[in-house]
Amino acid sequence: HALLPLHVFNCPFPHYFSTTLFSCNLSYLLCSFLGLLYQEYRDKSTREEIETRRLQDSQTDPEETSPSEETPSEAEPTSTIENKAPPQINLLRNSNSRFNLWQDLPEVQSSGVLSILQPDEIKLQEAMFELVTSEASYYKSLNLLVSHFMENERLKKILHQSEAHILFSNVLDVMAVSERFLLDLEQRVEENIVISDVCDIVYQHTVNHFSVYITYVSNQTYQERAYKQLLQDKPAFREVISQLELDPKCKGLSFSSFLILPFQRITRLKLLVQNILKKVEEKSDRESTALDAHKELETVVKACNEGVRKMSRTEQMISIQKKLEFKIKSVPIISHSRWLLKQGELQQMNGPKTSRTLRTKKLFREIYLFLFNDLLVICRQIPGDKYQVFDSAPRGLLRVEELEDQGQSLANVFILRLLENADDREASYMLKASSQSEMKRWMISLAPNRRTKFVSFTSRLVDCPQIQCVHPYVAQQPDELSLELADVLNILDKTDDGWIFGERLHDQERGWFPSSMGEEILNPKIRAQNLKECFRVHKSDDSQRRKLGSRNRQ
Repeated sequence: HALLPLHVFNCPFPHYFSTTLFSCNLSYLLCSFLGLLYQEYRDKSTREEIETRRLQDSQTDPEETSPSEETPSEAEPTSTIENKAPPQINLLRNSNSRFNLWQDLPEVQSSGVLSILQPDEIKLQEAMFELVTSEASYYKSLNLLVSHFMENERLKKILHQSEAHILFSNVLDVMAVSERFLLDLEQRVEENIVISDVCDIVYQHTVNHFSVYITYVSNQTYQERAYKQLLQDKPAFREVISQLELDPKCKGLSFSSFLILPFQRITRLKLLVQNILKKVEEKSDRESTALDAHKELETVVKACNEGVRKMSRTEQMISIQKKLEFKIKSVPIISHSRWLLKQGELQQMNGPKTSRTLRTKKLFREIYLFLFNDLLVICRQIPGDKYQVFDSAPRGLLRVEELEDQGQSLANVFILRLLENADDREASYMLKASSQSEMKRWMISLAPNRRTKFVSFTSRLVDCPQIQCVHPYVAQQPDELSLELADVLNILDKTDDGWIFGERLHDQERGWFPSSMGEEILNPKIRAQNLKECFRVHKSDDSQRRKLGSRNRQ
């Protein structure tokens, strides 16, 4: 193929390459990728992302970072083809898969396009191509969930219709939406070897079809409970599921890993669009389309999260209400806008502060706190798994203060002030936690606007301690944050006993997690680049822009 001048590629997208063979071979190509189930594909992708970031982090010389981050593409010469050698992104290669990258495709390599496209554009092509191939892998896994598990005749006979409905929910709708989405993505890839865009397709499908994900994910609490109950109550169900999981088609993956696919996919899809958004040219039509697609996906993901939380929160609030007995004027606990943030036991100091010289065993007594998003309830535990409430205050009227250098008996002690308690007066409590991390967790939960050790994403500082997740973590308490592999977080606070309070960059969710779950990012250029990309991804959020502007002025 004759090489074309580079300026050709500055127009929206070239149609100079013959795509007849590419169109014919696309189905075969995707079948090659479909050797991986989505669970495998997703794990492989996140592991590669971790390794890529590790390598970048080890490059201490600023000149060794990605040229696309430092040199605008317009500044590169356009007349000398030799200066445009095709980049080889070796970090993403895996010898176990026939094709991993867009640039590895025989049709792409033989077309001559790799000698013409700039490195940044090739990276963008890879990001868009990953969205397409991962959707194909996801569809294959969904199809296996339906054909191998849901439609199994033995399983149908064991499950009552209502049990099957709770277990599989609207997965057929989800699969139909995925199929329609994949067909449109395939059609776009078939149009040209150089993919023009995919985010416009993502936007249309998110707006018009992805509400099925909210329905499926909102059922997750009941789905998990039903599955556990069936395993416990129906030996025949347990036996059939075990046999089906052993089938080579499942590649050693569990039935439950198939059930959670839709929630994992809608979250991952948002991250894939973020990855595209970081690579498109600024102030371009493709950036605008990617921002629109990301905004709609974020709305769906938030609705999914809220759906899950609403189910579990309602049951939790009812359970707490039954355990409380009020020594003071009763406060209605159950509210559609209230949920539990943290609960647990602390030690309260007896008597005035001047009595610190008393023996430690006489100094403290147990109290139990229930902290909701808008209310604090202070109790003492009484027989029968009950709690007697003796004080309360709105969360917005709480203040905390850490005591330092007070000796071993007062280690991990802090002051909690209620500006207006149940008796409409100010009250103070000196409280002792079991560890430094527990003390800090309570202080941050009780007074969320209190300044942390390090600044948050919204401060817009050029540098901040960061960590990337290398082990997944499932939150055990309401104030903890579940982590996925390759998540990047700003470190807002840390403790000497191995806990970190972090803010995830891609969604600004905050929470505590063990420091052993991640690796700190040491290269300041990489940290700065992560923040820069995060600001760009979220720049379409007008309310956040106003909030950031207000904080900067202050």
